[in-house]
Amino acid sequence: MKKLLVILAIASGNLSVAQTLTTPQPSTTQTIKQNFGLSSIELSYSRPNAKGRKIIGELVPFGKVWRTGANQATTLSFGDEVTIGDKKIAAGKYGLLSIPGKDNWILIITKQLDVTSPAAYKEESDVVRVNVKPMLLKEMVETFTIQFANVKASSCELSLMWENTAVILPVSTDVDSKVMNQINNIMSKDNLPYFNAAMYYLDNGKDLNQALTWFNKATEQNPTAFWIHHQRANCLAKLGKKEDAAVAASKSLELATTAKNADYVKLNEDLLKTLK
Repeated sequence: MKKLLVILAIASGNLSVAQTLTTPQPSTTQTIKQNFGLSSIELSYSRPNAKGRKIIGELVPFGKVWRTGANQATTLSFGDEVTIGDKKIAAGKYGLLSIPGKDNWILIITKQLDVTSPAAYKEESDVVRVNVKPMLLKEMVETFTIQFANVKASSCELSLMWENTAVILPVSTDVDSKVMNQINNIMSKDNLPYFNAAMYYLDNGKDLNQALTWFNKATEQNPTAFWIHHQRANCLAKLGKKEDAAVAASKSLELATTAKNADYVKLNEDLLKTLK
């Protein structure tokens, strides 16, 4: 009886070890969160490797719906409304599918979050379809890669790459009207963010005279802020007021020197050279 119990205990121990064995994923999962516009986009997908196989057109056949990854469905979560193709897409979580082709790929944003095979795909759940031209890459991409590229304030690109093929999905969002609404609402209240509002106007080609008014108020709020005086000088320079810009840059240089901020010392010295 004791012998039987010992055998059972050993067997149980071996089973316990087997149940806790952890091995690497053949196709690793990656989640990327990219700040975009006034919120973010989150991507989740699995990354298979080529392993010497012919990929595009064979392992990933032409003309069939592909989960655009491996294992679970590939998903995109938008923190704010975006535009893809000619379609505005509300904030939320969506599936990303594709139909590869030799000369044309169809990239699909779908309401389905569980498509792992062509049989599970329902075209009526499409939110938008976008036709894109595949590009030939010089370098071999071993691991399937999706990444965000050319990320700007209101636009970015979702880039898909595997083997020697790349396709790009443009994504955009309306930033300007939202920021302008914020500025219009906030600027009617006390404790105003004059500097931030002025910088947005300066950086985005808005009314420079209005920006200057806000820079003036910002320097009144914080008279020793050398960075504010510097941007005020830039604004004056863009308005063609070189003498006033030189005075503002000199003030910023003096304050930056006192604060021992070498970066702004150089920025002001460089700016003053252009105002002579």
